[in-house]
Amino acid sequence: MTPDDSTTDEHYEAIVVGAGAAGLMATLRLGELGRQALLLEKNRKPGVKILISGGTRCNITHDCDERGIIAAFGSAGKFLHSPLAALGPREVVKLFEAEGVRTYVEEGTGKVFPVSERALDVARALVARLNRSGATMALDEPVAEIARAGEGFRLVTSKRTLTCDKLLITTGGKSYPGCGTTGDGYAWLAALGHTIRPPRPALVPLTSDEVWVRELTGIALPDVLVRVVDPELAKTEKPSRARRRGLAPGVLIERRTALLFTHFGLSGPAALDVSRAVTGAKDPRRLRLHVDCLPDVSANELDERLRTASTSEGSRRVMTIFEGYFPRRVAEAIFTQAEVPYERRFAELSKKERPALISAAKALEMKVTGSRGFPKAEVTAGGVALNEVDSRTMQSKLVPNLYLAGEILDFDGFIGGYNFQAAFSTAWLSAKSMAE
Repeated sequence: MTPDDSTTDEHYEAIVVGAGAAGLMATLRLGELGRQALLLEKNRKPGVKILISGGTRCNITHDCDERGIIAAFGSAGKFLHSPLAALGPREVVKLFEAEGVRTYVEEGTGKVFPVSERALDVARALVARLNRSGATMALDEPVAEIARAGEGFRLVTSKRTLTCDKLLITTGGKSYPGCGTTGDGYAWLAALGHTIRPPRPALVPLTSDEVWVRELTGIALPDVLVRVVDPELAKTEKPSRARRRGLAPGVLIERRTALLFTHFGLSGPAALDVSRAVTGAKDPRRLRLHVDCLPDVSANELDERLRTASTSEGSRRVMTIFEGYFPRRVAEAIFTQAEVPYERRFAELSKKERPALISAAKALEMKVTGSRGFPKAEVTAGGVALNEVDSRTMQSKLVPNLYLAGEILDFDGFIGGYNFQAAFSTAWLSAKSMAE
């Protein structure tokens, strides 16, 4: 979009595009470091995605050290060493509490929330600090074009033409597109020479057409181990290679936490955390989810309990043991998959039925068809290739004076505040580097 001819160019030392978590954090820091900085946002208000995150509670970080954050990002985690050294999870908590946003750690999850349970307080704190910093924010001003201009950049917005010495892109990915995160930054960065790894949904509910899964709608299992298995890979992968990955042959990812059955398939932290492997598969329908419903009970322990009951409690129904572990309908699903009648008594349990029940309880299997896509995804996997960005400064290795931070980069972490932490840390480091 071309601005009106009467509009004169305005110049800034630094311009940040995208007023999400990363953009707000970077801009306020640039202002505090004495730089003439402008933050551009196409929405009419900043931090839109912050406002809906965590069910409008905003899980700002995780109660762990830097190593815990890095581990949540898998192989991409090593990219975050320098950003986390610049601003770690403890510093993020201190930053918000200094702005009057008291926090607490949710028991059992490690998630850090504002005591007020209001994401609005988080967004307001960032905006308030930005306003005090001396930086400027322009809302309802989408960027239409970005191009090199000498050693700096020229930006055309819906209202004017701008130039800057240094540019930071924090436009996020494509998750929750209703918030304005529609992948605008990918085209600009590709035009500037960057490689864009195909964006795909992450932290997204999974879909399944299994009838029995839908029949369990509303049931939550608080502690299960979920594995995404590629049956073809399981046949061909060498155990030594799988061990190097830290997983069994054919297992793409595994996560132990809570799982929720829904009318479309699976949700809850476990499903969301393993979803990156499903959306990254060429053919998600060939994958299988294996749910270990009893992660604290080994197969041998369960086998011994069934054997003992068969000799001492022969008249009891086998179902009673499983009903002691989880809801009746989940127990029925296990029996159905094991092909054992619900009313089977211990004295009647055959040699084939006992291992079948153990197998179903330790690896309740279901087909997946895919995910609910970007509209329901909390974050985006894929984005700008990490090997094209200097993690020590967040500056592009291809384009001098161009910086990147947050979700536009090719990393995505587990649910639990990890992704907000990565956004805050990469933004803080980018601002420090731009101010030097």
